[in-house]
Amino acid sequence: MARADARGMSKTTMSTPATPGPASAAFTGMYVPLVTPFDAEGAVAFEALERLAHEVLDAGASGLVALGTTAEPASLTPGEQSAVQERIARVCRERAATMMVGASTVRAVQALHGTEATVALSLVPPFQRPGEAGTVAHFEALAAASPVPLIVYHVPYRTGQPLSAAAIRQLARIPGIAGIKYAAGTIDATAVDLLTDPPPGFSVLGGDDALISPLLALGAHGGILASAHLATRQFADLASAWSAGDVATAQGLGRRLAPLSAALFAEPNPTVIKAVLHARGRIPTPDVRLPLLPAAPASLATATKYLDA
Repeated sequence: MARADARGMSKTTMSTPATPGPASAAFTGMYVPLVTPFDAEGAVAFEALERLAHEVLDAGASGLVALGTTAEPASLTPGEQSAVQERIARVCRERAATMMVGASTVRAVQALHGTEATVALSLVPPFQRPGEAGTVAHFEALAAASPVPLIVYHVPYRTGQPLSAAAIRQLARIPGIAGIKYAAGTIDATAVDLLTDPPPGFSVLGGDDALISPLLALGAHGGILASAHLATRQFADLASAWSAGDVATAQGLGRRLAPLSAALFAEPNPTVIKAVLHARGRIPTPDVRLPLLPAAPASLATATKYLDA
């Protein structure tokens, strides 16, 4: 696998995004961070995982995320993690689709050598709150060790580490960093600063599902959205409409998709999403692993109402 160049793109592994977007951005469109379905015995349901991967790609997803936080990776054994990644890689290979892999440590990104990963989705260091300088140094080390470009996963309400627009611009200048999954929980001044004058070649992908439409309206290049397991075509069309300047279509889709996303995140992710997928016959059980608990019937009913609408 080729080493990433100075703008973070691997010259031999990148696939063409399915959804058009700004030419300067490497990654555009909607990416689905796949859940890990379990069977009635509690084992990973690999056939259901592959089927789900094909379904979202058929519906217009630009690519898939393996072992993102939606996949409950901390609850999977190393063997299960490897097998999940291999199954998703097979689908992406067959479909010529982008495969992102959750990898947030030097050891994890080094393990991507020899795999079919297109890009690593790397979380800002959680809990320690290393400061902006420490965060930048961390990503310099990750990028130097990684055989593929990195997407920085910025979710400060989970990690405890905020980043200013200036710090994100520093990250964008690091060779091997291709973009950011921006999930600040709000459309804040940092997002406005970043999207008013985006770094060249740097993809800004929304990560707060209910806020994806306004972020796309500001100029984001796409999203990495767990909600896009459902209504995948509409989420893909939302990104395409904003990219094409079709404001009326984009606003209409955004108004319908935002309450669906809010309902799907009414309980810890991916509990409600799994409940709906199971109710629709797409995965064999709604089961999650501890410390998560299954979604309440009321949450399933509300999400189903918005999905049917």
